[in-house]
Amino acid sequence: QVQLVESGGGLVQAGASLRLSCAASGRTFSSYAMGWFRQAPGKEREFVAAISGRGFSTYYADSVKGRFTISRDNAKNTVYLQMNSLKPEDTAVYYCAGDPKVVILQTTPAYWGQGTQVTVSS
Repeated sequence: QVQLVESGGGLVQAGASLRLSCAASGRTFSSYAMGWFRQAPGKEREFVAAISGRGFSTYYADSVKGRFTISRDNAKNTVYLQMNSLKPEDTAVYYCAGDPKVVILQTTPAYWGQGTQVTVSS
């Protein structure tokens, strides 16, 4: 079992930056691919970014490429999402997710966090 706890959400103005963190329980963190999803009001949850277990490979949705960066610190059991040049359309609840396989992670991850709200004002 893996438990995920997100932090770092908040209210910012357009163009600002924000960094989300996700702390994971367990001693096998590096064996899990980790990622971020988001869900805006009235919309389906969508994939944002993913990173392989050792951090060698990263994947991004087209809507965030060049603005968001996913990273991880396996010594701290933590994955991050650095969000720059934020736009009002980035407003959503952001969820951390984990799965042993990075391909599966991007669609139906096994583990989810509780979510953290990010609001970008114009």
